[in-house]
Amino acid sequence: MLNKKENVVILGGGLVGSLMAVLLAKRGYPVTVYEGRPDPREKGYERGRSINLALSHRGWKALESAGIADVVKGIAIPMYGRMMHSPTGELTYQPYDSTGKAIYSVTRGLLNLAICNEAIRHGATFHFGYRSVEVNLKNNQLTLRHIHGNELLTVQPDILIGADGAFSAVRQAMQRTDRFNYSQSYIEYGYKELSIPPTPEGGFYLEKNALHIWPRGNFMLIALPNNDGSFTCTLFFPFEGAVSFEQLTSDDKIYTFFKQHFPDAVSLMPDLLQEFAENPTSSLITIRCNPWTYQGRVGLIGDAAHAIVPFYGQGMNAGFEDCRILAELLDLHQGNWAMAFKAYEKLRIVNANAIADLALMNFVEMRDFVANPKFLLRKKIEAHLHQLFPNEWIPLYTMVTFSDMPYSEALHIGKMQDEIMQRVMCGANIEENWESLDFEAIKNELVQKIRCSVSAT
Repeated sequence: MLNKKENVVILGGGLVGSLMAVLLAKRGYPVTVYEGRPDPREKGYERGRSINLALSHRGWKALESAGIADVVKGIAIPMYGRMMHSPTGELTYQPYDSTGKAIYSVTRGLLNLAICNEAIRHGATFHFGYRSVEVNLKNNQLTLRHIHGNELLTVQPDILIGADGAFSAVRQAMQRTDRFNYSQSYIEYGYKELSIPPTPEGGFYLEKNALHIWPRGNFMLIALPNNDGSFTCTLFFPFEGAVSFEQLTSDDKIYTFFKQHFPDAVSLMPDLLQEFAENPTSSLITIRCNPWTYQGRVGLIGDAAHAIVPFYGQGMNAGFEDCRILAELLDLHQGNWAMAFKAYEKLRIVNANAIADLALMNFVEMRDFVANPKFLLRKKIEAHLHQLFPNEWIPLYTMVTFSDMPYSEALHIGKMQDEIMQRVMCGANIEENWESLDFEAIKNELVQKIRCSVSAT
């Protein structure tokens, strides 16, 4: 049969692997997914092992292309801005956008299950509890073992897609090939998930439609809302040092630390000590590699290709964008996987590296600057510029979160904006005089910089 579709195996049935399965199954490809965890329809998803997710424009666009955005909207909560909590409990609200745009809090397990069910509905087959034993790139073979047995299963698909996370078995096999570039780096911070339960009536103790942040300079706590009225909290904290995980060695030390730094949160966390003891302290890694594909029949998506730290809320969104773009390139190249894979990695690697840089930069912003008066004034000036010139001055956060502008382009423009704004903020009495700035001149300087950079390339 001339039009027979290639058999595709996806290793990894998490968010990105499941979405890729939807997009390929809808295009008529026979898709089989192997996932190491037990079937979530029977076991549910473990809590305390993953950061709550912030779904934004790029993710929504991919879900819409898969036809499941409406399903996800039912389990997502809009967050229209950041709610900053001072050490003494004062609240400061920072909207993300003057027009009411939002990012959406969604529970990882519920989202994964919704996408998985959609993939199955379109004909994809899922096998849970199967972990990779060997990836043989030469023969395009994948050998697996079930978590409850010793029998080996070997499959030989036409196309193999590695969606198996930051420590991908598919990528590790590719790392042993010639001219494969790879780097990984950990930051000195880890994270631990905690929670704020709902009120006795099932309501929210904190503002529902905001991302809550307790910035404390060298560390921070964040909280995202869940549909049941609870909040998933994440402490980002150094592993070592005078103020670090290694110092919190007893219940008294843990409680005293939270009481001192997060007094308005600790009063809402009745299970703090139990959760702190039981939930793992996890590390944060950035992974970069090149190439992402092998001989036109193997490819990497999501964290397998580009794990990043979570501080721009773009890890899942970038992975979903991988899926959408790869599917669109398959359409463009009329099902030619080799051509689609090459175009995919050419488009995506530079952008994956850019969002990795942006995520690391945003950690410093969230941790150190969001409560700084001069930083807040700068944001106010940039928001005013955007209001006056919506097409010429777009804040970096807006470019990254509320558009599908390539990450590399957003980073490039953001650096030019930063250069301009650093000079603006050095102006005399800027706090009193900012409203009298020559906003058109500031905008024109950016436009000229962008024109020069375009002509230079």
